[in-house]
Amino acid sequence: MSNFELVHFADPSSLADAAAGQWLEQLLAANRPYHVALAGGRIAGQFFFAVCTRAKKKNVSFDGTHFFWSDERCVWPNDPESNFAMAWDHLLAPLAIPQSQIHRVRGELPPEEAARKAEMELRGIAQAGPDSQPILDLIFLGMGEEGHVASLFPGERDDVLSSKAVYRAVSATKPPPLRITFGYPAIAAARQVWVLASGGGKAGALRESLAPEGRTPLARVLKLRQNTRILTDIQVD
Repeated sequence: MSNFELVHFADPSSLADAAAGQWLEQLLAANRPYHVALAGGRIAGQFFFAVCTRAKKKNVSFDGTHFFWSDERCVWPNDPESNFAMAWDHLLAPLAIPQSQIHRVRGELPPEEAARKAEMELRGIAQAGPDSQPILDLIFLGMGEEGHVASLFPGERDDVLSSKAVYRAVSATKPPPLRITFGYPAIAAARQVWVLASGGGKAGALRESLAPEGRTPLARVLKLRQNTRILTDIQVD
């Protein structure tokens, strides 16, 4: 049995719309506080637009839904490079999400301080599991051309890979270099992880990530979890 579910779509628009519809169905069915971590990347903008369109048509309530981020760039929150800025402009502001339900990573602070504050805020809201990691209901991830997820890039040392930090500061191999990201244990602890993998030039990275011997960051996430959903318009056959 595989520890991941691979769902193919014809194009990014179909992927984003399906992901939005399936996620909103979960929110409608949830009868308790719901904790989700958002991602950045090109597909995220299309996903946010699809969520807004569907949510307004169905009058979906986001009461009790708390928004976190799987990673953030070390920039001001109104910077075009900010993952928060994208979510604010295309999801949170259009849906009038209360500020009390938005828990952004403060990328304008020194990275270590931002990581520490983000972890404290998450721990203050989400229940911790047996391994002391806070448990989110769903973490959204993208995937880069080299198989990176969140801001977890290839080439990290073993001692860094094994860090138990919920959020940690990293130096990325692509700009902007300074970032804050979930560590692997935080992603592994989530009830669900959905990877929205879209875009040209990523077939090789996705193929390696799905292989039993894969060594990309996404491959590591898959090995750490019992099940991960991968929604993709990338053909790997």
